[in-house]
Amino acid sequence: MCVTEKLEQKGVKPTANRILVYETLANHGHPLSIADIEDSILSMDKSSIFRVITLFVQYDLVHAIEDGSGSLKYEICTEELHHAIGGHVHFYCETCHQTFCFEDVTIPLVEIPDGFKPNSINYMIKGVCQKCSSRK
Repeated sequence: MCVTEKLEQKGVKPTANRILVYETLANHGHPLSIADIEDSILSMDKSSIFRVITLFVQYDLVHAIEDGSGSLKYEICTEELHHAIGGHVHFYCETCHQTFCFEDVTIPLVEIPDGFKPNSINYMIKGVCQKCSSRK
């Protein structure tokens, strides 16, 4: 399915900026911050990127990840892996500061007390990635 169809399927009008941001996220293969996206798309300013990302989050096209780096990272939602509760595990490398998705590792079910209703779960593992480990 092309980007235009994916946006339309979620009820988002496929403008040039929206297509560009979506393709940038899709092509990088790992979550990106607003600054990362801005570095990749020189033709768009940060406020335009932020508006597109905010819209994408609102329409469940992307989701935000808090990896502890001080800036949110964003990745494209896939129907199989992302929904309000659930998703997959993320790994933050404390050496290269990149966030990785472990799409084959699901977030374990956690029992919470009655009366609490979770809206989302963020499962972040921090450490050193394979590439940085092999350099040492």
